Amino acid sequence: MKKYLKSYILLFTIAAIIIGLDQYTKYLVRENIEMWTGVWAPWDWIIPYARIIHIPNTGVAFGMFQDKSWLFTILSSIIAIVIVIYYPQVPNSDWPLRLAMGMQFSGAVGNLIDRVTIGHVTDFISIGNFAVFNIADSSITVGVIILIIGVWIQEHNEKKNKRDSQSQVNETTINEIETLK
Repeated sequence: MKKYLKSYILLFTIAAIIIGLDQYTKYLVRENIEMWTGVWAPWDWIIPYARIIHIPNTGVAFGMFQDKSWLFTILSSIIAIVIVIYYPQVPNSDWPLRLAMGMQFSGAVGNLIDRVTIGHVTDFISIGNFAVFNIADSSITVGVIILIIGVWIQEHNEKKNKRDSQSQVNETTINEIETLK
């Protein structure tokens, strides 16, 4: 049991940091910036490029599928549960996958907290004309990127190891043929 709980240390450490930061920043936005109309930036000249605004989102990333918060509450719950169940099965040596799962778990739970407590997700980071997002969304996105890079690196290493082992087999065969001559 102790080993089982120990396998969750990284997952829950990542989750505590990201969810804490996500919820704190959303709280600051909800308390200090008027919904839909409020804008904050440290300098006026940066507003066309980056700003903090307060936008409620009842859909998913990039504002897609609005007014389906109930569906994404269910999906986020399922994703979080699956990650918690599957996480201990991932070897400690596969740290990219463990990190990616931690970030995806954190993002799903961070937005799930908003959906359950206030009925929508608080989005506030606005960069140029890109869709407004939050720290939980960023965590999910970075987690997916880490997952893709980790899988690519793992496949690359497996192919290299296969080539190296095939090369060794070929070299051994050549040496055996030469000794028979």
